[in-house]
Amino acid sequence: MPKMKTKSSAKKRFRLTGSGKVRANPSGKQHFLRRRPQKMKRKTRGTMILGSADSRLVKACMPYAK
Repeated sequence: MPKMKTKSSAKKRFRLTGSGKVRANPSGKQHFLRRRPQKMKRKTRGTMILGSADSRLVKACMPYAK
């Protein structure tokens, strides 16, 4: 059986923590920032941990991530 492929978009956007949770960057920080509230710009700093339903979809795209 051939090797399964990892989705390139998933490996660029997500990574797994040591305990197996999926870490991602929040959306909404690229452009049109002048019309967004300061509170929203502060909340999108750093990274976030995805919920269980979303992390199942991401892990399906990354078969060799531990």
